[in-house]
Amino acid sequence: MRKLSIYFLCGFWLCISCKNETAPAEPEAHSETADTFVWEAANLYFLLTDRFHNGNPANDLNLSRDAETGVLRGFEGGDLAGITQKIEEGYFTDLGINAIWFTPVVEQIHGAVDEGTGNTYAYHGYWAKDWTSLDPNFGTYEELKTLIKTAHAKGIRIVMDVVLNHTGPVTEKDPFWGESWAIQQPQCTYQGYETTVPCTLVANLPDIKTASTEEVELPDFLVEKWKKEGRYDTEIQELESYFTTNNLPRTPRNYLIKWLTDYVRELGIDAFRVDTVKHVDASAWAELRTQADLAFADWKQNNPNEVLDDNAFFMLGEVYGYGIGGGRYYNFGDKTVDYFANGFDNLINFQFKYDAKGDYETMFKAYDSILHHSLEGKSILNYATSHDDGDPFDKDRSKTYETGTKLLLTPGLAQVYYGDEIARPLIIEGAQGDANLRGNMPWSLLDSTETKQVLTHWQKLGRFRRDHPAVGAGRHEMLQQEPYVFSRTFKKDELEDTVIIGLDLPKGEKSIPVAKLFAEGSTLKDTYSNTEVNVQNGMVKLNTPETIVLLEKTK
Repeated sequence: MRKLSIYFLCGFWLCISCKNETAPAEPEAHSETADTFVWEAANLYFLLTDRFHNGNPANDLNLSRDAETGVLRGFEGGDLAGITQKIEEGYFTDLGINAIWFTPVVEQIHGAVDEGTGNTYAYHGYWAKDWTSLDPNFGTYEELKTLIKTAHAKGIRIVMDVVLNHTGPVTEKDPFWGESWAIQQPQCTYQGYETTVPCTLVANLPDIKTASTEEVELPDFLVEKWKKEGRYDTEIQELESYFTTNNLPRTPRNYLIKWLTDYVRELGIDAFRVDTVKHVDASAWAELRTQADLAFADWKQNNPNEVLDDNAFFMLGEVYGYGIGGGRYYNFGDKTVDYFANGFDNLINFQFKYDAKGDYETMFKAYDSILHHSLEGKSILNYATSHDDGDPFDKDRSKTYETGTKLLLTPGLAQVYYGDEIARPLIIEGAQGDANLRGNMPWSLLDSTETKQVLTHWQKLGRFRRDHPAVGAGRHEMLQQEPYVFSRTFKKDELEDTVIIGLDLPKGEKSIPVAKLFAEGSTLKDTYSNTEVNVQNGMVKLNTPETIVLLEKTK
């Protein structure tokens, strides 16, 4: 895999230095240590690389991608440098984020596709052309390397979004990979397993033959591309070494697995978020996990001073339509598959937005029961808003406080979709379909007092969640029904963590029962109001203007 960017444009660094923004002073270090991070409780931020922040305006136009597009269907300028800038400014740290997932940044198809909404370029990152290089619109390999190092320095893990199921669409600029690599028919009808897996998701989205056992040669266009870029010999040598060392056949899926795990081996990527999981035979995911584990071990061995902790590589998957109620299985109607037994630690929970319409205790208790029984040792990722879910929990952003409270306090991992924390609009004039969900991050909203108040709510809950693995991974117990108070307790190896949380409490004076968990006379802190209290007669009494209490033992 390449060590240097393929594309060079004069004046990049001069343009970068011309930004009007001034980075604030280094934020105060947060309380997370390597010993308190557990994936089962992660606070994960998901963003579209192209829509978050433009850190390098010099890379905004590349590869003659200058055709007129539909509203929000082209590249808007967001890039890796922009993400890094916000990490450095402390935006994620202040929000309590300890893992970042951004959309794929490998090289995308060069042409545009009209899906009925006007020309669309591959700004979203899911239309790969070459898995071995980065797309110049997103940035360079060195910028990705810098992003990861910057994130790790602040205790933030990086989740790489990977696509194994399909290539990008075929265009005048982007040839078909060939019949030995992919299929163009039939199109999936989603009536069962066979009409969901060995087929194309939509028209003109070639499906990689991930189940094939036949060895294949590289497509001619890729060979020509690598030769033109002066890296053909290097790539071929790496492939020879990989297939020989691992004793693997040169099947389509093994090529892609090699290219994807290179990023882990070379850069220390901490986790994969895997796209379109149910459209690929489960054995391919088991092999991806095996190779990712080997790559992560290699990186740790080669970079001992950069290792954050002893956590293993983590893999979460998008099995579209999976809900926590299914436990370990996804049901195709005529077949069930246990993806947790095929490399995955976690699946995205598409059920959360429905459960969140109910009361806290019903959801919290149900999730606790499943996570600590049928899903013991595994986890789920809850979300309220996403890039391709046209029916989010709070589409008109009228329940932003409630969204934050439910999302960040529900057992499991939490996915904060970029802009959830500042009520980014999800309905955009002129946009069609999922483009409404993918607007630019409206940083100017932070000038509003109302937006700052919303953000503060998400920050308080997010930091509490980050600092206490009990919130996402601990056992749940209701301590009082009215007003509502519950505890979360977590124990793993030498790490023990206990918190008590109260919701919908009266403003002003309030009493919280803590006797079962905190000793008489001990000092606790309500981090939501930044108030310290002492335990007396098994209770703590506070007088705050807030209706939320987040209690922790003082250090």
